[in-house]
This record gives sequence, C-alpha cells and structure tokens, in this order.
Amino acid sequence: MPEAGWAAPTPGPTDAELLAAHVGGDPHAFGVLFGRHRDRLWAVALRTMGNPDDAADGLQDGMVAAFRRAASYRGEAQVTTWLHRVVVNACLDRLRAMKVRRAEALPDDLEEYGNRGSLASATTDAADPADLSVAGDQRRQVLEALQTLPEEQRAALVLVDMEGYPVAEVAQMLDCAVGTVKSRCSRGRARLAVLLEHLFDPAPAGDDVPPGNPPPPGAVPSTDRPRGPPPPRPS
Repeated sequence: MPEAGWAAPTPGPTDAELLAAHVGGDPHAFGVLFGRHRDRLWAVALRTMGNPDDAADGLQDGMVAAFRRAASYRGEAQVTTWLHRVVVNACLDRLRAMKVRRAEALPDDLEEYGNRGSLASATTDAADPADLSVAGDQRRQVLEALQTLPEEQRAALVLVDMEGYPVAEVAQMLDCAVGTVKSRCSRGRARLAVLLEHLFDPAPAGDDVPPGNPPPPGAVPSTDRPRGPPPPRPS
C-alpha cells in the first residue's frame, strides 16, 4: 500500500494535447512535441534526401509547415504519423525541385550513381578501425543507392524497411493506398537487389542459390540510425 500522501506521477501531455496547446497559443508546446520525435524525423529526412545539408533543409521545411498548419490536424491519424507525412512531403517537394534544376544532367548522373552503389548492412559492433571504415563505406553506399530510386519508392522503403513502420501507417504518411506502398517497396527492393547484389554474403556451401545471384526482394538492410543535431526548431 502506498504511504499516505503519496501520489502517482502525473504523465506528461500527449502529442495531441501538445499540438492542441500549440494551436491555442502555448509558445513552448510545439518545441516539446518536436523534441519527442526529432530523432526519427531526422533519420527519415536524412535517408530520403541523402545528405545532411539537404536533410536539414527538408526537415526545416517540414517543421515550419507543421508549425503553421497545426490547426489543420483533424485527428484522423496519430500526431507522429501526421508529422512524418508533413516532413516526407517537404523532402519530396525539395527533391522534385532539385531534379528540375539539374534536369539536363540527370540521366547520365543517375546511371553513374547507380553503378557505384552497393548493398550491405552498415550495422557493426566491430572495434577494429579498418572494419569500422568498411562499415562506414557500406553505409554510404546504401544511402547513395537509395538516391537512384524514384522519390516515392525511396520514401516507402525508408519508412517501411529502415524505420520499421507498419505498411498501413506508411500509407497514411504518404497519403496513398496500402497496396501502393507494397508495390513501391517491391519495385524499390528489386532495383536495389540488382544494383547491389555483389555486397551480399556468398551463399553457404550446399545452398541451392548459386553464388552471385541477388537476394530475394525484401532483403534491404537497415543502416545505423543517423545521428547529429537536426536543424533548429521553428520559432
């Protein structure tokens, strides 16, 4: 039995309560909300954009949009799902704008970029500096290979395979049907398997899969969760 005068700790406000408080004029609520989710939002932005500078711009665009459009949230999805949708859309918009700016050089650049790609898990517990260097190079190559995919396929793969969100929730984030998410993931995995097959471990002796064959679709590895401070939250 708890002693007299003891009280259970009061839980903090929910995401929905923080967003409502922000809409109501609380100057600190949005900062608290962003702080709760910034690591995953930053990871999604970085993997979608491909480099920290563009990711910072994409995340900043998304957070400014969320800050300004918070009153449009109607509660049909979780607040975190809504935030991811806003950030992913901001990143995709920025990617499309970048593609338009470099349209003339894009075909050659993409083919060369894809030929450099490779696929292997960048997660490692190795302490040897040489091993860590290899792992870092593999992680870079995975992120580079992602950039060869169409934006919609890339966003689906990042959210489903790398961030581990359920397909149904990703469909809400991307504002499309569940079947569309599955199709985008399937096509993206097939493309990565072709581009990056040489980094998969050779088949064990006696395995029915001949060495050099690409792994089955769905074998896209995760990368270490990108770290580093995201851009300042909007004021």
